[in-house]
Amino acid sequence: VQLQASGGGLVQAGGSLRLSCAASGVTFNWYTMSWFRQASGKEREFVAGIRGIGGTTVYADFVKGRFTISRDNAQNTVYLQMNSLKAEDTAVYYCAANYLGIGTTKDEYQYWGQGTLVTVSS
Repeated sequence: VQLQASGGGLVQAGGSLRLSCAASGVTFNWYTMSWFRQASGKEREFVAGIRGIGGTTVYADFVKGRFTISRDNAQNTVYLQMNSLKAEDTAVYYCAANYLGIGTTKDEYQYWGQGTLVTVSS
């Protein structure tokens, strides 16, 4: 199984970025897909998740109303649209796959991408 995250970069506060994560080697719609992030010196934290079937989504409180997770099962890809970015959103963002539900802890996820760095300048 491979998860390939992309789309990170440097953006000014208030700007937007769209992250993508392409999956291979997995029956994509069987898996919940989520995004986590890890800032320097901090623990990895849950950002958003979306179920494979039905598309139920869950968001961390700190991104509600600003970030949107979506997926394209035909393309085996999950997206994270990030708007109104803040300096505190600076982190490495990871996509992850979970055969079960939308877990919010990293230990619940079986597969991880390599991460993509998002830097928000204030």
